[in-house]
Amino acid sequence: MSHSYFRLLSFPVEILDCILQELEARHLPPVLRTNHEFHTIGSRILYRIIPEMPINRCIPCLKVLCQSPTYAVLVRKLCIDWAQHRVVSNLFRLLRDTLSHLPSLRHLSIELSPHDNHYGLAWVLDGLRAPLRTLGTSIRCDAQLAEVLETQTALAELCLRGFQTKQAFILSDKAMPQLRSFRAVHAGPSVIASVVRGRPVEGVSLSMFMEDGCLPLDSLLLSTSPIKRLTIMSLDQTLAPNVLLPEIARRLPQLEALHVVVLMALFDTKTLQESGPCLSNFSDLRYLTFMAAGSASIEDEGEIARIWSKACPTLRTIILPKGKVWFERDGRWSCCG
Repeated sequence: MSHSYFRLLSFPVEILDCILQELEARHLPPVLRTNHEFHTIGSRILYRIIPEMPINRCIPCLKVLCQSPTYAVLVRKLCIDWAQHRVVSNLFRLLRDTLSHLPSLRHLSIELSPHDNHYGLAWVLDGLRAPLRTLGTSIRCDAQLAEVLETQTALAELCLRGFQTKQAFILSDKAMPQLRSFRAVHAGPSVIASVVRGRPVEGVSLSMFMEDGCLPLDSLLLSTSPIKRLTIMSLDQTLAPNVLLPEIARRLPQLEALHVVVLMALFDTKTLQESGPCLSNFSDLRYLTFMAAGSASIEDEGEIARIWSKACPTLRTIILPKGKVWFERDGRWSCCG
């Protein structure tokens, strides 16, 4: 063996760990076969994060984790993406069994196909024994999923991408006491209220639908902490900025970051300019995004940024429909590029 090989072995374990972390995942298997020390260090890196992978590779990986406690204990993050597949029940059971063998798991993401999400699949999460810090799933929001969330007392970030059902989605006051961030994609006001109520949630991302009105915003008042960051997605073109911004400010005046994306609306320059006074009700707003279809020029957006910043002097950056980031420098608002 070369002298450089022996010098490498003489490095502290922490240095070797840093070196091997620079390798791509596909280069780690040969390293594991080098010797016992490299195998130990490389295994920690290889199994620490299990990324999304093709299902023909995912299945053997899950089987290995079920059969090898040595590797299973290393896993901190697991990402499952079966959105393009119709999954048979045996594979769901394999996933449930795998979750029961991961005592160090802290971050979990499970994305299932729209077809599979027509059924109650929260039983897959019954195998969880580890205290998660983050959970993201497209499993539908039903009573079974609520029971799973009751057991996750260390959860800080939750993303529910699944559809809301007619079943009651009720959480007790003791569920998720450390929850700080919540994202809901399809969930309505009742699910949002159940998650936010009595918990120190500071960051929220939600979708607003015409039939719900401003009920999703009312749900945010149930947090025990002031909401600091809010992202809103909407398809409803009736939510003009001069309508939506006052509703948000009236409920959440302590926002520090607000991002609004209205996908199917067309707002002209005049509407955006006239929305400026609505921002005066925010006391700490620093970052503001309002994305929607529009024909405003760069010069128009510059004028909008100046009007908005005058109404809300705490603003530091503004992103308008063209996607440019506007910021103040030497008393003037300008954008990159």
